Amino acid sequence: MSGIDTSTSRDAALQEAFGAEVAALYAQAARGEAYAVLQSALELRSFLAVAEEHLERVHNIAESDSQMGEQSRADLDRLDQWIEAAVASCDLYESALDELLLTLPPPSDPHGPRAGPRPKVTATAPSARAGPHAGAVQARRL
Repeated sequence: MSGIDTSTSRDAALQEAFGAEVAALYAQAARGEAYAVLQSALELRSFLAVAEEHLERVHNIAESDSQMGEQSRADLDRLDQWIEAAVASCDLYESALDELLLTLPPPSDPHGPRAGPRPKVTATAPSARAGPHAGAVQARRL
């Protein structure tokens, strides 16, 4: 199950926001050229794809079980809870992705991030902490 190959309910919004097809956005991220907001959007999209696939499977299971006609009240309650959890999961990822996309400037804004490499971040190790007498000058004894 790959979220990359599966379409989601928010693909059109992603494509509009970032100006490229979803597959091209994932390729950009794989090359290390995606900036932080695109990385976050693709991660949320991947989770949404899995959640939507799960919801579809749960609906299929519920439908096939109902066609058998022999479900106990406990089985029906379990299926209802399962469907509610799957719907809540989808809603959560859709909302998070929608909120993220709302923070982006419009595609026509030349100052907004749209594409291009991420800035390189380098870090240096902190210097070793000096001992309690570092820098102290010893007096000469006469």
